[in-house]
Amino acid sequence: MKADEMWKVSTGKGVKVAVVDSGVNAGTSSLKGQVLADEVPKSVSYHVTQDFDGHGTTMAELIAGTGAGGGLKGLAPGAKIVPYRVAYDDLKDATERKNTPSVAKVIRAAADTDAKIISMSFGGPYIDPDEEAAIKYAQSKGKLMFSSVGNEAETKNFIGYPAAYPFVVGVAASDKTGKVGKFSEHGNYVDLAAPGLDLPIWCDKSFRAYCTGAGTSAATAITSASAALIWSAHPDWTANQVLGSLMDTAGRDWPKDKPSNYLGYGLVRPRKVLENSGIDPGPAKTDPLSYENGVGVIDASPSATASTASHPPKSNSGERTSAAGSKAESSGGTPWGALAGAAAVLVIGGATFAVVRSRRRA
Repeated sequence: MKADEMWKVSTGKGVKVAVVDSGVNAGTSSLKGQVLADEVPKSVSYHVTQDFDGHGTTMAELIAGTGAGGGLKGLAPGAKIVPYRVAYDDLKDATERKNTPSVAKVIRAAADTDAKIISMSFGGPYIDPDEEAAIKYAQSKGKLMFSSVGNEAETKNFIGYPAAYPFVVGVAASDKTGKVGKFSEHGNYVDLAAPGLDLPIWCDKSFRAYCTGAGTSAATAITSASAALIWSAHPDWTANQVLGSLMDTAGRDWPKDKPSNYLGYGLVRPRKVLENSGIDPGPAKTDPLSYENGVGVIDASPSATASTASHPPKSNSGERTSAAGSKAESSGGTPWGALAGAAAVLVIGGATFAVVRSRRRA
C-alpha cells in the first residue's frame, strides 16, 4: 500500500470512524487521544471503553492507532475512533449482556452522530428486522458501513449479517499475494477485500502482549481505514463517491461488471485514489452497489430470521495460525498494486509487519 507515501496526502484527519465491537480500550499507548468516548450517545454508552476481550481495541488500532509507545500503527492514524460496544455470543456475564445495547440500537445511535464510517467486525446467520431497519436508517443519514463476511468458509459458509444486508459493504480477507483466505466466506454479498492474514493483534483483554491471528475482522478495519484516508482528502464527497472510488481502483484481474464471489470488486487500494487528485468519484447520489442491493443475496443457503437478543452476533476475527491463501480466487497480477514486497504497513515497536491476520472468538 506504500502507507508512507499515502500519509503525505492523507492520514484520515477530520474523519471519525464508529467502531461497533467489544468495546475499545482508550488507554493503550497507540490509542491515547484517539478515542472519542464522550461523543457516544448516552443511550448506548455502557462500558464503551471496557473491551471484554481485546478484539475491538485491535480493530481501533488497525484503523487509527498512532504507533506511540511501541503500539500498533494503523492505516489512518489521523482519524478518530468513536467506540461502541455490543454483546457477542461469548460474553458470558449476564449483567454485562443485559446492559450492553443491541446492534440495532447502536447503529441507529451512531447514525445520528457525525461519524462518517461505521465499522462492524462481527456477524451471524440470523436476519434481524430491527437491525436491517437500523442499517437503512444509517444509509439515509449518509453513513458508509463495512462488515466482515465471516471466517467459516471451510465449514458452514453461512450468509453473514450485517454484511449481507443492503447498503453494508461485505469485506473478505486475502493474503499478501492477493489470494483469498481459505477461511474467508464467499457469496455475492462479498463486495471488497483487504489483507486478513499475518497481523499482530491484542492477545486478550489483559492488553499485555500482541499475538498473531487471521480473519475478515481485520480486513474490515483496513477497509474502513482506507475509506477514512479517502474521505479526509475529499471531505465534500458522499459515501457513494468514497465507496465508488474504492471499487473503481480495486486490484482485480476480472471484469468489473462480474464481481468475484470471493473477493468482490477486488482488493482495496486507497493509494490509487489519493495519487490522482483529479479522479472522478462518480455521481454523489448513485449507490455503486445498487445492483447487488437490488438483487439481494444469492448463491448461498438461506439464513434464518431471528432476534439478536436470543442469537447474539459472533466475532468474525478468527484465531487462526495457518491460513494460507486459497487457490479458488486471487487478484491475479495486481495484488495490492505493486506493494514492493509487503502488504499494508502497520508498525509495532519500529518493526514492519505484513498485514493482516485477525482472530476470532466464535
